[in-house]
Amino acid sequence: MNILVIIKETFDTEEKIEIIDGEIIEDYMEYILNPYDEYAVEEAVRLKEIHGGQVTALTVGDSHSEQSLRTAIAMGADEAILIDKIDKGDEYTTSQLLKKTIQSMTFDIILAGNVTVDNGSSQIGPRLAEELDIANVSSVTNLTIDGQEASLTRTVEGNEEMLTCQLPLLVTCQQGLNEPRYPSLPKVMKAKKKVIKHMNTVDLGLNPSEITGKTRIIDQYILPKKASGLILNGALNEQIDELVSVISKKTTLL
Repeated sequence: MNILVIIKETFDTEEKIEIIDGEIIEDYMEYILNPYDEYAVEEAVRLKEIHGGQVTALTVGDSHSEQSLRTAIAMGADEAILIDKIDKGDEYTTSQLLKKTIQSMTFDIILAGNVTVDNGSSQIGPRLAEELDIANVSSVTNLTIDGQEASLTRTVEGNEEMLTCQLPLLVTCQQGLNEPRYPSLPKVMKAKKKVIKHMNTVDLGLNPSEITGKTRIIDQYILPKKASGLILNGALNEQIDELVSVISKKTTLL
């Protein structure tokens, strides 16, 4: 079984975000493998362990994205491909770069995280499936494969939906699908020596000007801290009177 897993390097969720003039300051930020992509890598490795085959991790990014690819290798991926991102790119751009790369590859299933913790668009999986003209099932919490048929469970507005689908297939992985493994030290050290394949628009035969982003960020800002809540004091009837008074004043202002 040939398994592809799409990953992304994101800032550490513990990082304090600093924005100046609408731009996120990234100079001193720590980066990690997107947490939801860990579920995708783990599931890819589990499928390989059950069915045999090979796992290839792909990402669109820059040089520091190698670290996340090496994390995927340490978890059990066999190969890794880094596709250079282009300026003014967005989800459309990323899906085009991935599509062009994957079109020359043989695969049975593609796995990706359900969402990234940086922009949270959840677009890459569905976009890529559409570009490759294959089925897509998102928010998957259970996956089994028998021959050329996949049985899946996905979350739908607080409930669950069970369905079957023929391969090839693209799946986006939700929390609860599995418990990602911690790579052992020997595997981490081995992953550091692994050769990562680099590709760019020239290799892919793409003109960067033809796949520039379709969206533009107008502004970015950090939400102001919420004001502290109102604490009512006194006897119950006094609290009720105070609450009615506060609501009346706010209603009048509206």
